[in-house]
Amino acid sequence: MTITIEAIFENGVLRPAQPLPLKEHDNVLVTLHTPSAIDDAVGRVWATAGLIPGSDPEQIDRIALDPIEDL
Repeated sequence: MTITIEAIFENGVLRPAQPLPLKEHDNVLVTLHTPSAIDDAVGRVWATAGLIPGSDPEQIDRIALDPIEDL
């Protein structure tokens, strides 16, 4: 299962903005992206968008926000 959530970091703990579909003691992997890092990644992808033939805005955003690409 892969989900993306918003969370706030306070008092040394990440606190999700909404409940998570997890059971107590489930192990998870966490990848953090600050909003400014996401904006930077989207900007870099849009700056080179003309190099992707036939791409549409939705596809460009998908590439920019793909955690596997780790921009």
